[in-house]
Amino acid sequence: MSQLESVETLFKELNTEWSKKPKNLPKCGQLLDQLKVALTKLAFLPTKDVTSTKAEMVLSRNVLEIAVEYSVATKDIPAFERYMSQLKCYYYDYKKQIGESENMFKLLGLNLLYLLSVNRVSEFHTELELLSAEIIHTNKYIGPILALEQYIMEGRYNKIFQAKSSAPSEIYCYFMDILLCTVRDEIAGCIEKAYDKISLQDAAKRLNLKTIDEVKSFGTKRNWQLDADGVFNFVDKSVKPKEVLPSVELAEQAIFYARELEMIV
Repeated sequence: MSQLESVETLFKELNTEWSKKPKNLPKCGQLLDQLKVALTKLAFLPTKDVTSTKAEMVLSRNVLEIAVEYSVATKDIPAFERYMSQLKCYYYDYKKQIGESENMFKLLGLNLLYLLSVNRVSEFHTELELLSAEIIHTNKYIGPILALEQYIMEGRYNKIFQAKSSAPSEIYCYFMDILLCTVRDEIAGCIEKAYDKISLQDAAKRLNLKTIDEVKSFGTKRNWQLDADGVFNFVDKSVKPKEVLPSVELAEQAIFYARELEMIV
């Protein structure tokens, strides 16, 4: 059996395990580790000195696609970034040689959602620029993520909370949860600035939290002061020095200089 055939056999075993529900993540991880070692013995990426076959490149791409989803399933963000970076070479640089993967836009959408969830907006837009306008607006994986970014820009946070139930793929749920936490923190910041005080019930409604205990826990993390009557109080009790308005200060200066001028005259 050739080295390529050996890797293909190992990948088939991984693919079978990954297709099961529920997935045996420890076993999938072991198979991925074996495949990563095996792929280093193949020319899975073409270089100036080495030519890769189409079969080798397709196999490597398929392994990386499962590795990306596995890293999300195990909540390993550094691994996700690493695998996604490698995978994009096959999606963009070698697309003409090996064709388009059926998982391409699902995983590119997943990457966009990740960047949005951690507020890396400039990188989010850089990735969008690699896609055509038609794909951005019509693809079932890309379009919804673009809509999420629009909701954030417009402050329509309720739409983001509703979007989780209609995520394009189950694999998106982990990053959707991260995005919801990011959005909830943005809402909390607005509450702190807009209100002197807010009840537990009103805070729950605005933060889209289901129980009073969840609101209390959230408030504790942000050091919110909860009064005995069940109200968060944001008023600073310390007395601040009165600030002079610029317009008042300018008026006082004008009066001073006018009097000085009268004395001279």
